[in-house]
Amino acid sequence: MQTTLLTAQNQEKEARRALANASEEQEAMLARHTREVEDLERQLERREREKVSLEEELARNLDELGRERAVARELRTELAEQSKRHMGLNAQLTAAQTQATLLQAEVDRAEIAVSASKAETEGYRKRCEEADLGAEERIRLAQVECDQRVAEIEDQLRVAETIRRKLHNQVQELKGNIRVFARVRPALDHERDAPDGLAQIAYCDERVAAETGQSHLTVRSRSESAMGKEREQALTFNFDKVFQPKHGQREVFEEISMLAQSVLDGYNVCIFAYGQTGSGKSWTMEGAEGLHAGMIPRAIDMIFAESAKLKDRGWKYTMEGSFLEVYNDEINDLLGNGQFDTKKHEIKIDRDKMTVTDTVALPLANPQQVSTLLERARSRRAVAATLMNERSSRSHSVFALKVRGWNDDTGEESEGILNLVDLAGSERLASSGADKDAVRLKETININKSLSALADVISALGQGTGVAHVPYRNSTLTRLLQTSLSGSSKTLMLCNLSPLAAHLGETVCSLRFATKVNSTPAGTARRNLR
Repeated sequence: MQTTLLTAQNQEKEARRALANASEEQEAMLARHTREVEDLERQLERREREKVSLEEELARNLDELGRERAVARELRTELAEQSKRHMGLNAQLTAAQTQATLLQAEVDRAEIAVSASKAETEGYRKRCEEADLGAEERIRLAQVECDQRVAEIEDQLRVAETIRRKLHNQVQELKGNIRVFARVRPALDHERDAPDGLAQIAYCDERVAAETGQSHLTVRSRSESAMGKEREQALTFNFDKVFQPKHGQREVFEEISMLAQSVLDGYNVCIFAYGQTGSGKSWTMEGAEGLHAGMIPRAIDMIFAESAKLKDRGWKYTMEGSFLEVYNDEINDLLGNGQFDTKKHEIKIDRDKMTVTDTVALPLANPQQVSTLLERARSRRAVAATLMNERSSRSHSVFALKVRGWNDDTGEESEGILNLVDLAGSERLASSGADKDAVRLKETININKSLSALADVISALGQGTGVAHVPYRNSTLTRLLQTSLSGSSKTLMLCNLSPLAAHLGETVCSLRFATKVNSTPAGTARRNLR
């Protein structure tokens, strides 16, 4: 009996231990289940928050899409209206150009008639002398008659020249007093094997561009979205003219040669090259010898050649040149004495005429003197090496050619100034290596600050005539260019671009800035009569 009792007690103990173990296991399972439920509830709350966030983002995107669609509709309507206006302006421009061409042909015929009359009179006089006919009176009368005829034709020439100048200015105004050209330089031999290759740039059909009077280029870029997906973006930019890598210096100058003619007619003209370091600005403006000559020597050659032709119409000209640079926001006279200019120069503006104190202006009688002047200035310009360009220009340069003209026959006098500006290259501190050099750092900061000030001026001008303040005084560069951007000048911006994919970010920034300049309204350029 006792054995049975012990067995029963042992079984009871075993049962209690099993029950305790089961209870512990049940509690553990319950705790684990509770944790899992809590985790699931937290995941559910997180998913709910994500759902709400996504719904809000979707609503915002739908609103933005609606706004973008509305803007797109407005832009399409505005584009249609602008296309109609553009067609009208093109028709006016074509008519004006045709009229100017016909007038020039008439002037040429009149010049030939003058030369023929003079030759005929001289021949008649010689024949009479050889024949010894004693016809001095007849010679005198014939001479008087011929002189009168020549005087009449010369009067007609002077009138025609006045009309030509007026038509020429109308043609330039129809094209726009602020114009923007884009130029993509060709890739150099060592760049063709660059790791990133060449940028994807597409150009509009040249025949269509010639018919519409406007060109565009499209830049394709790849980027990563917020969701980590790669996307391709195509950005199209419209300009007055786009020059492809195949276009040389001659094609570029053909488009701006009429602006150089305007200087002789008494207008201020400003042509400036903009773009990142190494995009070809200095090459465009200065170039090399012969066929590769840049805009500065070509413009000078043309002005001297055209001024010589105008002598037959009673016009005489004097010319003088100056060459300044803006280095670290200070003006340096590149034609002064010494390796570096130590004088403090002040910019003074009076009635849309800008002067800089204590600077050298050299009289110029022929293009060869201009070449000597440019070489002298080039040797003094502040140049240093950066990682982006072995001989990157560290300053903005401004070459100014002042042209004074007078006509004793008509009593007219005029004064025009041609400003040819080579802006320093825009660049980022890290990519240029300037962040590792205190001097280069200061230079780069001043360059980017002055270019930013130029952008602010353009932005203010883009708001129209109602803008209260245009911040010309924010930098020395914008102060120097004030008369060229305020509407009293014919202004052309050459946006120079690199063809490399590695420079795509800088290229897009340059194109956006150039687009802003292209949309800036300009006033009517005024002729400077003295």
